[in-house]
Amino acid sequence: MSHAPKPDPILSSEPFVDLRHYDQSNFERGKSGLWILVWWLVQAITFPLTPHNLSGLRCAILRLFGAKIGKGVLIRPTARFTYPWKVEIGDYTWVGDDVVFYSLDRIVVGRQCVISQKCYLCTGSHDITTPRFTLETAPIFIGNGAWVATDCFVAPGVKIGANAVIGARSSVFGNIPEEQVAWGSPCKPHYARKMLPNRL
Repeated sequence: MSHAPKPDPILSSEPFVDLRHYDQSNFERGKSGLWILVWWLVQAITFPLTPHNLSGLRCAILRLFGAKIGKGVLIRPTARFTYPWKVEIGDYTWVGDDVVFYSLDRIVVGRQCVISQKCYLCTGSHDITTPRFTLETAPIFIGNGAWVATDCFVAPGVKIGANAVIGARSSVFGNIPEEQVAWGSPCKPHYARKMLPNRL
Protein backbone atom coordinates (compact mmCIF):
# COMPACT_ATOMS: atom_id res chain seq x y z
CA MET A 1 0.00 0.00 0.00
CA SER A 2 1.52 3.29 -1.11
CA HIS A 3 1.32 6.48 0.88
CA ALA A 4 1.26 9.91 -0.73
CA PRO A 5 4.23 11.97 0.41
CA LYS A 6 3.47 14.70 2.89
CA PRO A 7 3.67 18.18 1.37
CA ASP A 8 6.86 20.04 2.14
CA PRO A 9 5.91 23.08 4.26
CA ILE A 10 8.65 25.11 2.57
CA LEU A 11 7.02 24.60 -0.83
CA SER A 12 3.38 24.61 0.29
CA SER A 13 3.49 27.90 2.25
CA GLU A 14 2.20 30.98 0.47
CA PRO A 15 4.93 33.40 -0.72
CA PHE A 16 4.88 36.88 0.79
CA VAL A 17 6.27 38.58 -2.30
CA ASP A 18 4.35 38.91 -5.55
CA LEU A 19 6.95 39.41 -8.27
CA ARG A 20 4.24 40.15 -10.82
CA HIS A 21 4.03 43.56 -9.14
CA TYR A 22 7.78 44.19 -8.79
CA ASP A 23 8.33 47.93 -8.34
CA GLN A 24 11.26 49.88 -9.74
CA SER A 25 9.25 52.97 -10.60
CA ASN A 26 11.59 55.30 -8.71
CA PHE A 27 14.75 53.98 -10.36
CA GLU A 28 16.55 56.19 -12.85
CA ARG A 29 19.06 54.41 -15.09
CA GLY A 30 20.49 57.71 -16.32
CA LYS A 31 20.48 56.85 -20.04
CA SER A 32 18.05 55.54 -22.64
CA GLY A 33 17.46 51.84 -23.12
CA LEU A 34 19.16 52.01 -26.52
CA TRP A 35 22.28 53.65 -25.07
CA ILE A 36 22.43 51.01 -22.34
CA LEU A 37 22.15 48.23 -24.93
CA VAL A 38 24.95 49.80 -26.97
CA TRP A 39 27.15 49.96 -23.85
CA TRP A 40 26.51 46.34 -22.93
CA LEU A 41 27.36 45.20 -26.47
CA VAL A 42 30.52 47.34 -26.62
CA GLN A 43 31.71 46.09 -23.24
CA ALA A 44 30.91 42.44 -24.04
CA ILE A 45 32.83 42.57 -27.33
CA THR A 46 35.73 44.95 -26.73
CA PHE A 47 36.79 44.28 -23.15
CA PRO A 48 37.50 40.52 -23.53
CA LEU A 49 39.38 41.14 -26.79
CA THR A 50 41.79 43.70 -25.34
CA PRO A 51 45.03 42.30 -23.87
CA HIS A 52 45.87 42.96 -20.22
CA ASN A 53 48.36 45.69 -21.12
CA LEU A 54 45.77 47.76 -23.02
CA SER A 55 44.08 49.10 -19.91
CA GLY A 56 44.28 52.60 -21.39
CA LEU A 57 41.93 51.55 -24.17
CA ARG A 58 39.40 50.14 -21.70
CA CYS A 59 39.61 53.35 -19.66
CA ALA A 60 39.03 55.39 -22.83
CA ILE A 61 35.94 53.30 -23.66
CA LEU A 62 34.57 53.81 -20.16
CA ARG A 63 35.15 57.57 -20.43
CA LEU A 64 33.36 57.58 -23.78
CA PHE A 65 30.31 56.18 -22.00
CA GLY A 66 30.43 58.72 -19.19
CA ALA A 67 32.66 57.23 -16.50
CA LYS A 68 35.08 59.55 -14.70
CA ILE A 69 38.41 57.71 -14.83
CA GLY A 70 41.64 59.26 -13.52
CA LYS A 71 45.11 58.94 -14.97
CA GLY A 72 47.13 55.74 -14.68
CA VAL A 73 44.11 53.59 -13.82
CA LEU A 74 44.49 49.84 -14.51
CA ILE A 75 41.34 47.89 -15.37
CA ARG A 76 41.48 44.22 -16.26
CA PRO A 77 39.54 43.01 -19.34
CA THR A 78 37.14 40.83 -17.35
CA ALA A 79 35.96 43.68 -15.08
CA ARG A 80 32.31 44.61 -15.63
CA PHE A 81 30.45 47.92 -15.24
CA THR A 82 26.64 48.02 -15.34
CA TYR A 83 26.22 51.76 -15.90
CA PRO A 84 29.63 53.44 -16.37
CA TRP A 85 28.14 56.96 -16.23
CA LYS A 86 27.57 56.33 -12.50
CA VAL A 87 31.22 55.35 -11.84
CA GLU A 88 34.17 57.48 -10.73
CA ILE A 89 37.68 56.04 -10.26
CA GLY A 90 40.64 58.09 -9.04
CA ASP A 91 44.24 58.23 -10.31
CA TYR A 92 46.42 55.09 -10.32
CA THR A 93 43.73 52.78 -8.96
CA TRP A 94 43.71 49.09 -9.93
CA VAL A 95 40.58 47.09 -10.76
CA GLY A 96 41.20 43.34 -10.92
CA ASP A 97 39.83 40.47 -12.98
CA ASP A 98 36.12 39.63 -12.65
CA VAL A 99 35.37 42.68 -10.51
CA VAL A 100 31.74 43.80 -10.88
CA PHE A 101 30.67 47.43 -10.52
CA TYR A 102 26.91 46.89 -10.16
CA SER A 103 26.39 50.61 -10.52
CA LEU A 104 22.66 51.12 -10.25
CA ASP A 105 23.73 54.04 -8.04
CA ARG A 106 27.03 55.92 -7.82
CA ILE A 107 30.27 54.07 -7.12
CA VAL A 108 33.17 56.35 -6.24
CA VAL A 109 36.63 54.83 -5.77
CA GLY A 110 39.44 57.13 -4.70
CA ARG A 111 43.07 57.47 -5.77
CA GLN A 112 45.68 54.71 -5.40
CA CYS A 113 43.09 52.05 -4.45
CA VAL A 114 43.16 48.33 -5.20
CA ILE A 115 39.91 46.49 -5.90
CA SER A 116 41.10 42.90 -6.18
CA GLN A 117 39.78 40.12 -8.38
CA LYS A 118 36.19 38.84 -8.02
CA CYS A 119 35.00 41.71 -5.82
CA TYR A 120 31.36 42.71 -6.20
CA LEU A 121 30.42 46.34 -5.51
CA CYS A 122 26.63 46.25 -5.24
CA THR A 123 24.54 49.43 -5.10
CA GLY A 124 21.14 47.73 -5.41
CA SER A 125 18.90 45.74 -3.06
CA HIS A 126 15.18 45.28 -2.34
CA ASP A 127 12.64 46.23 0.31
CA ILE A 128 11.77 42.94 2.02
CA THR A 129 8.85 44.49 3.95
CA THR A 130 6.64 44.89 0.89
CA PRO A 131 5.17 42.27 -1.48
CA ARG A 132 6.23 44.52 -4.38
CA PHE A 133 9.93 43.68 -3.67
CA THR A 134 10.70 47.34 -4.35
CA LEU A 135 14.14 48.15 -5.76
CA GLU A 136 16.33 50.24 -3.46
CA THR A 137 19.71 51.75 -4.33
CA ALA A 138 22.44 53.56 -2.43
CA PRO A 139 25.95 54.72 -3.44
CA ILE A 140 29.29 53.20 -2.46
CA PHE A 141 32.33 55.30 -1.57
CA ILE A 142 35.86 53.87 -1.21
CA GLY A 143 38.49 56.27 0.13
CA ASN A 144 41.97 57.00 -1.20
CA GLY A 145 44.53 54.26 -0.65
CA ALA A 146 42.05 51.56 0.37
CA TRP A 147 42.58 47.93 -0.56
CA VAL A 148 39.56 45.65 -0.98
CA ALA A 149 41.10 42.18 -1.22
CA THR A 150 39.89 39.30 -3.37
CA ASP A 151 36.28 38.10 -3.55
CA CYS A 152 34.70 40.71 -1.27
CA PHE A 153 31.09 41.86 -1.35
CA VAL A 154 30.43 45.55 -0.67
CA ALA A 155 26.79 46.38 0.05
CA PRO A 156 24.73 49.42 -0.95
CA GLY A 157 25.40 52.58 1.04
CA VAL A 158 28.80 51.47 2.38
CA LYS A 159 31.66 53.89 2.92
CA ILE A 160 35.19 52.47 3.27
CA GLY A 161 37.60 54.97 4.77
CA ALA A 162 40.92 56.11 3.31
CA ASN A 163 43.77 53.60 3.61
CA ALA A 164 41.52 50.87 5.05
CA VAL A 165 42.21 47.22 4.19
CA ILE A 166 39.34 44.76 3.69
CA GLY A 167 40.42 41.12 4.07
CA ALA A 168 39.69 38.51 1.42
CA ARG A 169 36.15 37.15 1.09
CA SER A 170 34.66 39.67 3.49
CA SER A 171 31.07 40.87 3.30
CA VAL A 172 30.98 44.59 3.99
CA PHE A 173 27.51 45.67 5.14
CA GLY A 174 28.51 48.69 7.23
CA ASN A 175 30.97 51.57 7.08
CA ILE A 176 34.65 50.87 7.78
CA PRO A 177 36.73 53.67 9.36
CA GLU A 178 39.89 54.93 7.72
CA GLU A 179 43.24 53.22 8.33
CA GLN A 180 41.66 50.07 9.76
CA VAL A 181 42.34 46.44 8.83
CA ALA A 182 38.95 44.72 8.69
CA TRP A 183 37.63 41.33 7.68
CA GLY A 184 34.81 38.88 8.21
CA SER A 185 31.17 38.36 7.36
CA PRO A 186 29.93 40.78 8.47
CA CYS A 187 33.17 42.71 8.04
CA LYS A 188 34.47 44.46 11.17
CA PRO A 189 37.66 46.40 11.99
CA HIS A 190 40.28 44.41 13.94
CA TYR A 191 43.27 46.71 14.27
CA ALA A 192 44.81 49.90 12.91
CA ARG A 193 46.81 49.66 9.71
CA LYS A 194 50.52 50.16 10.33
CA MET A 195 51.88 52.48 7.67
CA LEU A 196 55.62 52.87 7.38
CA PRO A 197 57.16 56.14 6.11
CA ASN A 198 57.41 56.40 2.32
CA ARG A 199 61.12 56.03 1.43
CA LEU A 200 60.72 56.32 -2.36
